[in-house]
Amino acid sequence: MLAVRYDLPKVAAAVTKDDLLRRPPGMYRFRELTPLDPGEAPITLGEGGTPLLPLPRLAGHLGLRHLWAKDEGQNPTGSFKARGLGMALTKARTLGVKGVMIPSAGNAGGAAAVYGARGGIPVAVVVPRGTPEAAVAEAIMAGAHVFTVDGSIATAGKLIAGMSAQIGWFDLATLKEPYRLEGKKTMGLELAEQLGWDTPDVLMYPTGGGTGLVGIWKAFEELAALSWIKAAQPRFIAVQAEGCAPLVKAWADKAETTTLWENPVTDAPGLRVPGPFAGRQMLRIMRETGGQPHAVSERAIIEAQHLLARLEGIWTGPEAAAALAALCQMKEAGEVEAGHRVVMILTGAGIKNTPPPLPPPTHLEGEPARVLAAVRQVIGR
Repeated sequence: MLAVRYDLPKVAAAVTKDDLLRRPPGMYRFRELTPLDPGEAPITLGEGGTPLLPLPRLAGHLGLRHLWAKDEGQNPTGSFKARGLGMALTKARTLGVKGVMIPSAGNAGGAAAVYGARGGIPVAVVVPRGTPEAAVAEAIMAGAHVFTVDGSIATAGKLIAGMSAQIGWFDLATLKEPYRLEGKKTMGLELAEQLGWDTPDVLMYPTGGGTGLVGIWKAFEELAALSWIKAAQPRFIAVQAEGCAPLVKAWADKAETTTLWENPVTDAPGLRVPGPFAGRQMLRIMRETGGQPHAVSERAIIEAQHLLARLEGIWTGPEAAAALAALCQMKEAGEVEAGHRVVMILTGAGIKNTPPPLPPPTHLEGEPARVLAAVRQVIGR
């Protein structure tokens, strides 16, 4: 795996935490900890700077005292993929790439297309059949060439790996280059600042390919080396769906890396990654931090979506809801204490996915008395 390394003493001499306070919001306020060259202008739509939302009602429901959500659904493309693809397309433009091809379960392809359009870089996206319509539409609207295949994102990745060089375009699959990781790393930089230059005790991360988990860990490592935070990582909890849980299997087998999960099945597209490229790194991070992978059912994901929306007004994607489902189960099992500071990464907005099952609205008609009676019956007044 390629990874960017920085001259951290030079960074420490160039910028302070107080300097950041005078900079505009967005992920490029941490420029010295990004791979941008001096004077290099990023391809940007204002990504980053997402809020860290306290969740007091949900915390009370779970018996926790400190619970937050880092809401990545507020990025320009509605998911955390805006960070990684914005950075990757910026560097692709600088390096003179003729075009990029990317396998995707949905949001990555849409983000690649959007930032490719913004930077004038041709993009081809290959997605599995059944990918959420909003993500496919996003890519098509942005002018990308979109192809569908039978199978999973792994199928799409193999197809691109076999032909991208022949076409003369770059394969932008997960961790084929170091820059997507650096973009997603900025979630960790922001999170540390938002917590008063500290890290949480427990970090719940919905995990498909795993670039974001590794990126946040890398951010905390670099900040600790700068002495901006204490040298402590949170417990990383990688959350997967029961129908596609290669990390959970590898953990149970005490394996050093993941193997390909056969027949991945889940309605959370971003978790339908049968062979995460960063499997080895994620397992190592979890072992080093006292964390673990955790799998949740489809029903638990839907229930968590409803719970978060009902108690905190946040409609998040099924992948992010999986993080809450896992937290609920861990709290019930005594694996998270009431006083632990817990952060969930909400990777994308629910509006980009097919809605979970919902009750139909009540239709009102007839005389005013009849309408009033119907309203009273529904709201219990």
